[in-house]
Amino acid sequence: MSPAPRPLLVEALGDPPGTLRLTNAQWTLLIQQARAAGLLSRLAFLLDAAGDLPRVPAGPLHHLESSLVLARSHDQAVRWEVASIHDALRSAGIPVVLLKGAAYVLADLPAARGRWFSDVDVMVPRTSLADAEATLRLSGWIGTHADDAYDQRYYREWMHEIPPMLHERRRTTLDVHHSILPLTARLKPDAAKLFAAAVPVALHADLRVLAPADMVLHSATHLFWDGEFHHGLRDLVDLDDLLRHFDARDPAFFPTLVDRAFEMDLAGPLQYGLRYTRRILGTPVPDTAMIALRRAGPGALRRPLMDALFDRALMPDHSTCSDWLTPTARWLLFVRAHYLRMPLRLLVPHLTRKAWRRVKGEDAVHRG
Repeated sequence: MSPAPRPLLVEALGDPPGTLRLTNAQWTLLIQQARAAGLLSRLAFLLDAAGDLPRVPAGPLHHLESSLVLARSHDQAVRWEVASIHDALRSAGIPVVLLKGAAYVLADLPAARGRWFSDVDVMVPRTSLADAEATLRLSGWIGTHADDAYDQRYYREWMHEIPPMLHERRRTTLDVHHSILPLTARLKPDAAKLFAAAVPVALHADLRVLAPADMVLHSATHLFWDGEFHHGLRDLVDLDDLLRHFDARDPAFFPTLVDRAFEMDLAGPLQYGLRYTRRILGTPVPDTAMIALRRAGPGALRRPLMDALFDRALMPDHSTCSDWLTPTARWLLFVRAHYLRMPLRLLVPHLTRKAWRRVKGEDAVHRG
């Protein structure tokens, strides 16, 4: 099977100063790929940090500088939104752990640089879900999917979160989780251990984010077990940033990470995460970590197939980053993710229902 196209964007992320040698046509393509991947602001941050942004030609410079302005504004909006959510839940004495993009921002991690996201994700204990939902409603958050009994059952009985909540005035979206994988998933991470290991953020002592190893495990699990790849490269860049950042601060980070992966039943997602960050982005993952995780990944016969699928699915959603196999790769990985997250007795009717909704033009009803 022929290799997937390697985008100009991947080269630029690995060597930002190298972009200064691009032609005007190449810059146009790079801006298009970065925008499609949700990584235009990230590219701008990298060039700015290297001191090379003023040397970019005027045309692409306008797009990069605009993306920086918007990203910094987004950062402030996220901090304000998180403070509002935190104030509401703190009043009810509910412990809160931030997840994904909001966690990166509040913890001031490199992964937050230029990171765009459309919703805030928090995790609360499962025993506090009802109180959290009621408290948030009093603060202006309204539930979604209220008129669909199937969606309500899908989220509340099978998933790791309640239906998304929408603020009635600000129109921002909030996802309230109680774990990082659905209740029906084959893997069973212990949410209580995630809460126990969570660490406070600098400005809010009672607001927490996942511990470094758990944050990496969640990032890998979200990317490789969720089946949504429209921003796959952006999520892979997040994982690369986390690995480099935590490894630079703790020489024992990778051994700790591998041990924690097996303890949390998440060695499989971590194996995929380390394999493809190293394969696509050149992340400096020790061989010892890959060897320790080998038994958690696909065997030698299946590995080339998975490489062919993920090498395509993780690329930007742009015509120059795709070939004729890309749509099939994304569809197969979408089905795989649902198979990993739901037993067949639920999966078959669920996918049938999703297909029917797509035919009727209602495929955005829920994200399952």
